[in-house]
Amino acid sequence: MIKLLRFMKGSYGFAIAAPLFMLLEVIMDLMQPTLMSNIVDVGIAQGDLPYIWATGGRMLLMAFIGVVGGLGCVACSAQAAVSFSSRLRQAVFNQIQGFSFVELDRFKTASLITRLTGDVTQIQSIVLMGLRIMVRSPLICIGGVVMAYWLSPRLSLILMIGLPFMLLMAAYFIWKTMPLFLAMQIKMDRVNAVMRENLLGIKVIKSFVGQKKEQQRFGKANQELMDRSVQAMQIMTVLFPLVNLVMNLSVVAVLWFGGRMVVSGGLEIGKIMAFINYLIQIMSSLMMVVMMSISLTRSQVSAERLNEVLETETSIRDMDTAPSLWAEDNETTRSKGSAIEFRDVSFKHHNSGEWVLKHIDLKILPGQTIGIIGTTGSGKSTLVSLIPRLYEATRGQVLVDGMDVREIPLKALRGHIGMVLQESILFSGTIEDNLRFSKETATAAELKEAAEAAEAWNFIEDKTDGLNAEVAQRGRNFSGGQKQRLSIARTLLRKPRILILDDATSAVDMLTEAKIREAIRQRMGQCTLLLIAQRIAAIKDADKILVMDEGCVTGFGTHRELLKTNEIYRHIAVSQLGEEVLADVG
Repeated sequence: MIKLLRFMKGSYGFAIAAPLFMLLEVIMDLMQPTLMSNIVDVGIAQGDLPYIWATGGRMLLMAFIGVVGGLGCVACSAQAAVSFSSRLRQAVFNQIQGFSFVELDRFKTASLITRLTGDVTQIQSIVLMGLRIMVRSPLICIGGVVMAYWLSPRLSLILMIGLPFMLLMAAYFIWKTMPLFLAMQIKMDRVNAVMRENLLGIKVIKSFVGQKKEQQRFGKANQELMDRSVQAMQIMTVLFPLVNLVMNLSVVAVLWFGGRMVVSGGLEIGKIMAFINYLIQIMSSLMMVVMMSISLTRSQVSAERLNEVLETETSIRDMDTAPSLWAEDNETTRSKGSAIEFRDVSFKHHNSGEWVLKHIDLKILPGQTIGIIGTTGSGKSTLVSLIPRLYEATRGQVLVDGMDVREIPLKALRGHIGMVLQESILFSGTIEDNLRFSKETATAAELKEAAEAAEAWNFIEDKTDGLNAEVAQRGRNFSGGQKQRLSIARTLLRKPRILILDDATSAVDMLTEAKIREAIRQRMGQCTLLLIAQRIAAIKDADKILVMDEGCVTGFGTHRELLKTNEIYRHIAVSQLGEEVLADVG
């Protein structure tokens, strides 16, 4: 928790002012019982009405000053807490943005969402309460003890017995509930994960009439969260009666022993009343300290989860070198394709012992069009993800234009690579906003040119608002083929030196797919094109075709060469195009 306080920078003034305002309120509150005691022991006992009015006026003035102090504390603490949480939330988000796919696979989306929202809110609440209650309660406790001792040192012995007992109880309950609150956060992650999967896959669930199954799955996750919450609350419900018992016994003890002292003339009635007020203030404040300690325990869990994100270093970082060639960004450099080379590249995920890619050796010349095909799970997408360093090769080297990609600045490397992934992602906003995501300075002519190349301009024109047509979250108001074409247009707008299409036309018809490929060839100059596809027809005209199976390269050549030499490719071709495809190769 202490590590996160660095995000308080910028709000130190409010964070300091809040306790000072609270100190003013506490002083005014602590004076009230003593003044009331004076009214009883002096004003009423002696029948001095002017004294009663004067003391009552002082009490009203102090109450007003206390209200001002309380309001000032509330305003300053709220400003400090909200500003703190805003900076913390931004820092966590920025950290997540810098994560590679390795870290994103490790934390999982649902957990990151919970940390960015629920955990940050929990920390904000504890800071807000900390600047108010955690300042007020200790001051009331200490000040109350001092004032009570000043009234009667003998009666103060009752406090010396009750306070340690309450502190021991609080420590025990905090110790018991800490693991339960940690378990609650983990179960909350699970609830969020199930809910997110349900919402994203709602079409599949309805098509398979799987609502009942999903209700049971969510019910199980929800029940587990409830069970942990109930366990924690059951322990806490025992604490409150015990605290009330100690407080009531202390009041009874004060009345018993204080009454005997009044009878013997050793103490005035007004001081008994003031002492009881201080006792109640002390016990109530101590109870608030206990509650704050429990909240702090929960916040500690949230703080640890946030620190885990903030302290996680991305596995993919820039090196000190920055080759000037890749720092250039102009039409000349973007009109050239780039050579790509894989030197004995192998890859596996950090938490898996299985190799996804094994000993890949491959050379791709500038401007070549390379088709990539293979069985499901053969490592095609992983292979191309190593080029822009979405993943880092476990062994070997990936080179672009003769330079190891690890030695090229990430911004420059990814700025010259266009990649359309299997899942087409559109953002809420307008069509123009989505296209400009890759190039904010694009002109209207460039937007139209990219959309035409991706065969998207026709349906954009059909929209009432054209480029200003609204795009729903994740592009739900567009068909799969339209989303793919918009994603391709967005990537083409960048005019990359390397263009990677990862099964990016699977949702469009073959005629449209052919038009897109032809437009890319005509408009992208000497761009190096890597085309992952499941259909032979989409890649058979490529300069070279890469065949993969179980993470290995089993063939690399032209369509005709592979039909002659590669059994896997020949089997795929026959299954898709029929036996007559073999007639072309004799």
